[in-house]
Amino acid sequence: MDILVCIKQVPGTSKVEVDPVTGVLKREGIDSKMNPYDLYALETALRIKEKHGGIVKVISMGPPQASDVIKEAYMMGADEGVLLSDRKFAGADVLATSYTISQGIKRMGHIDLILCGKQTTDGDTAQVGPEMAENLGIPHIANVLSIEEIKSDSLIVKMDMPNTVEISEVKFPCLLTVEKDIFQPRLPSFKKKIETKDREVKVLGYKDFEDKNENMYGLNGSPTQVERIFPPEVNTDKEMWNGTAEELTNKLTKKLRECKFI
Repeated sequence: MDILVCIKQVPGTSKVEVDPVTGVLKREGIDSKMNPYDLYALETALRIKEKHGGIVKVISMGPPQASDVIKEAYMMGADEGVLLSDRKFAGADVLATSYTISQGIKRMGHIDLILCGKQTTDGDTAQVGPEMAENLGIPHIANVLSIEEIKSDSLIVKMDMPNTVEISEVKFPCLLTVEKDIFQPRLPSFKKKIETKDREVKVLGYKDFEDKNENMYGLNGSPTQVERIFPPEVNTDKEMWNGTAEELTNKLTKKLRECKFI
């Protein structure tokens, strides 16, 4: 089975600058990490490989330094990795991002199963996975809690719906977005780090895609217009109170009323 996991490099800190003109995050030169939700998707892929065999590939989109998360995936057990990196991809919203990644997936050849994390910590839209499936013309299921059974041409999954938990069967090729409780992600292996230190991270750009319509990528392909974006304000103000339990209760109640929390 050929399994592809979509991973993303996200800021490892809340202290991120925003470009005042484009309204996008300035990712260069800041501490970054693999999107935590993608770790669950990667762990799911590795467990399927261990039980049923196959190849685990990863794909990411971002600037050149995003190759670090692909190397991290190698340290966890991934076999191959592709980075989609091009200035034409910069500033993409969810629509342009999903289209770009789907074009990259088409260049990778046949894939049986695509796994994504539920969402990313820097965008929180949870839209890219399903939109990629639509672009690829394959079935998809979101909010997967567990994989109940894997058959030769399909799999059965349990999914978290707003008011119910449902079980559904979907045929390959397909895309799943998984919840964070599906498996506990493993840690990167130092042994695998040594073994894969020279493993290639293949880089694909705009020129490698079949669709050369520039209006489908980056800012040109992003219909979402962000009116204003800004980093969260950091508030370190604090007060220390002493007193009896009754005095502290009264002070806390008064403070909550002043802040209009109650």
